Amino acid sequence: MEPSLLPRPSLRPNTTLAISLVLLGLQPPLFAQTDPGPRPGAPTAGQPLSGLSAAQVAFFQEGLRRFQEVEDVSTNGLGPRFNSTSCSSCHAFPAVGGTSPKVNPQVNFANNHNALPPFISSTGPVRAARFINKPDGTPDGGVHSLFTIIGHAGTPSTCQLPQEDFSDAANISLRIPTPLFGLGLIEAISDATLEANLAAKASQKAQLGISGTFNRNANDGTITRFGWKAQNKSLHIFAGEAYNVEMGITNLLFPNERDNTPGCSPVGGFNDKFNLTAAASASGTNYTQFDDVTTFAAFMRFLAPPAPAAFSVSAARGQALFTSIGCAACHSPTLLTGVSTFGPALSNQTIHPYSDFALHHMGPGLADHITQGLATGDEFRTTPLWGLGQRLFFLHDGRTNDLAKSINAHGAPPQAGGGPAAPPSEANASTALWNALSPSDKQALLTFLRSL
Repeated sequence: MEPSLLPRPSLRPNTTLAISLVLLGLQPPLFAQTDPGPRPGAPTAGQPLSGLSAAQVAFFQEGLRRFQEVEDVSTNGLGPRFNSTSCSSCHAFPAVGGTSPKVNPQVNFANNHNALPPFISSTGPVRAARFINKPDGTPDGGVHSLFTIIGHAGTPSTCQLPQEDFSDAANISLRIPTPLFGLGLIEAISDATLEANLAAKASQKAQLGISGTFNRNANDGTITRFGWKAQNKSLHIFAGEAYNVEMGITNLLFPNERDNTPGCSPVGGFNDKFNLTAAASASGTNYTQFDDVTTFAAFMRFLAPPAPAAFSVSAARGQALFTSIGCAACHSPTLLTGVSTFGPALSNQTIHPYSDFALHHMGPGLADHITQGLATGDEFRTTPLWGLGQRLFFLHDGRTNDLAKSINAHGAPPQAGGGPAAPPSEANASTALWNALSPSDKQALLTFLRSL
């Protein structure tokens, strides 16, 4: 049995006053602490799930191959606007399928025609930019691609396409890539399991100010669970949208060019489609017949979750503190998958994603002022923490590489910038309890998180 959310850790004299001052933003966190940083050693992620069939492993490998392909203008239909040229350039660390690498590949796309946006740097995370409002003041929320194909090989000489203006920082909301490890297992969790998990320990969650709700598909009402705001219903949609939005590749799910400037799309029709002329293999299956989006989805579906490190004594203590201060109320340590059509590797598996996959109000300090489905401007899906030990950048916009600062931001006061007021963060009480921990307890909790 997991430790209860309560009782809370014992607090020192004057802690109640100190917590109140922290919540009001009138004093900094009570103690300094040191993030151990990304766990060294070989990546503990990037491999296929154990228990897959030979055919599923072959499908995984074909998806991995295509995931790493570099798209070009004249052959693949890159652009006319794009953020990067391959899936693996963004989902790279600590292994293919992860998130932002140490060196940002987006700096390579600056040229005489494309200036480097001010929020992109070689040592910062890969980022996509959304505009909060349109020029007329109405909500926007869509991704605005950072670069154009002007200056890239294969671009028609007749193409005239200006780069978008990213100078209005107050109107820009940034996102970094989410890790893809274990997504097939997340896909295999039933809605009923997620709903029961969210409803569990309701009174304890209420004491901490935690509620939560799910983003849902507008047509059938089922839970959506992929993306920063759980805005995507399936791995297919997740892959197809990214292919179109991040690289400008039209496909069977997203068939329309995102920019219709004449002469800038030399590859007509769907850029990504079935290859039904490919010969079948001796086994009757040739995975090259599938479109890229289908193989991307297979790669993500069969990608194993990250493996944690062995817990030290300090990490074990940190695990108990993680629960006692309320972090586990949203970052659910354990869930069970249902019966999957893809067989035993995904069916009835006990997994440890450290997420409830629900939306929670994160307060004005983290609000991005973007609405997606039922997710309002300050609501985000609980970020899965598995693999956190080898992650470089934190929070939806990658604003910090310090895990302790990321925790404090959950209950931090508002940052400068535009947008409407947001409700208080549901993590305020837990953040205050974190700040009331002794230095050694804080360090133990950080050690635990870096062990995941």
